[in-house]
Amino acid sequence: MAKGSAVSAPATILSRAQCGIEAPQVSVEVHLGAGLPCFSIVGLPEAVVKESRERVRSAIATSQFEFPQSRITVNLAPADLPKEGGRFDLPIALGVLVASDQLRMPVSQDCEFYGELSLGGDLRPVRGMLPSVCQAVRAAHRVVVPRANLAEGALVERAQVAGAGHLLEVCGHIRGDVPLEFASGAPLEPQRAQYPDLADVCGQAHALRALEIAAAGAHGLMMSGPPGSGKSMLAHRLCGILPPMSLAEMLEAASVLSVSTRGFRIGEWGCRPFRAPHHTASAIAIAGGGVPPRPGEISLAHNGVLFLDELPEFARPVLEVLREPLETGAIVLSRGSRQAEFPARFQLVAAMNPCPCGYAGDASGRCRCSESRLLGYRARISGPLLDRIDIHIDVPRPDAEAMSSARLRGERSAIVAARVLRARELQMNRAGCPNAHLTTRQVEDTCNASREAERLIRTAMSALGLSARAYHRLLRVARTIADLDGGGAITLRHAGEAIQLRRISPSGA
Repeated sequence: MAKGSAVSAPATILSRAQCGIEAPQVSVEVHLGAGLPCFSIVGLPEAVVKESRERVRSAIATSQFEFPQSRITVNLAPADLPKEGGRFDLPIALGVLVASDQLRMPVSQDCEFYGELSLGGDLRPVRGMLPSVCQAVRAAHRVVVPRANLAEGALVERAQVAGAGHLLEVCGHIRGDVPLEFASGAPLEPQRAQYPDLADVCGQAHALRALEIAAAGAHGLMMSGPPGSGKSMLAHRLCGILPPMSLAEMLEAASVLSVSTRGFRIGEWGCRPFRAPHHTASAIAIAGGGVPPRPGEISLAHNGVLFLDELPEFARPVLEVLREPLETGAIVLSRGSRQAEFPARFQLVAAMNPCPCGYAGDASGRCRCSESRLLGYRARISGPLLDRIDIHIDVPRPDAEAMSSARLRGERSAIVAARVLRARELQMNRAGCPNAHLTTRQVEDTCNASREAERLIRTAMSALGLSARAYHRLLRVARTIADLDGGGAITLRHAGEAIQLRRISPSGA
């Protein structure tokens, strides 16, 4: 059929949409029909996808091809799946060229195409490339991406990824004139992040011990203390003692960043996320949302740390959205006809002052808060949320001797990290997950305690008024302490320390 002919057989180019961190297959079907020239796109396209008509038209013309003067219909199948972003520009342009017989695609449909086109035909990077390449590998498909996305796509093991900088390069590859080079994907070595060291912390032996236990078992941590006692300092050092991420965890964390508005950067590969949103953040900023849904802070902290400083200053609805993700490790965002699920398996670290002025229970005696004001301040954090945090500690203000004594400084992070890693390996070999993520059945199977330890835990449950959830969390913390001691049965000492880390003092929350 001659170029620019009015009628053609439909052309089909493979690509993928973005839905959360999933990337469902999309067939870009292009048909040239008889009638007045027009260019229509169907299949639930968002505004950005509809605008691709002008980008594709200009890119084809400036690349020395003939834009067909026909009735062009582009169908993005399946029709009931919403499509957004500029990723479909390249497959639409290729479909138009194939349908108008200016290109001939190979018979085998084993290649997927992604890329936003400039008016001059240059390929610009697109968001969410990592999940798309992961899905393409499962389908045994090769992938052509903008050159700026090549390093990201090549992180996926067994991926066959080629990068192109212009529409003409992709056309030359399809013709066989200048084939693109498909590189075999392989994960990079994790980047070495520079975390602050625990040795900078003066005094606070109890808080440092709690931080080590939290890191070993992936437990949530709540710190209460006066201003300047070192709560934020401790939180920012947690990532430096956490175990290295597995390849699956690295891909999950990178995939969430890939679909976020900020995007993924190669320098972040293998680094534990650390997110510290301001207390003025909205519920959507924390949980995620928008149209289309984007990940929020809890998902951006997936497989890392979410630090909430000045916890009572966050709006109550903002804090309540944390409850389900803390239990399930995921969040489902429903927005009208759109629904997306994002992973949210984060380690929560929270810090707060003991009262509005910050000095309740402090030796200086500076607190002048009334009882009603104090109760109102603490009531900003709901009991169900507190119940989901494993470890609660007071962080008192260090005295002058602790600040000046080198003997009272914390151990170096590398030394603590080695102990944490040994304990975490015991947990992964035993149950396949950190102790904080054990199910109720796994708690019963793995948290075997001595008779004295069981008796102490039952007494504490009655005396402290612990819920059934808090009881199981207490057992998980005791299991972690035992793992730091080598992994034997939970003894009376392990149970006693876990109880001390669960108690909420009068000066606390």
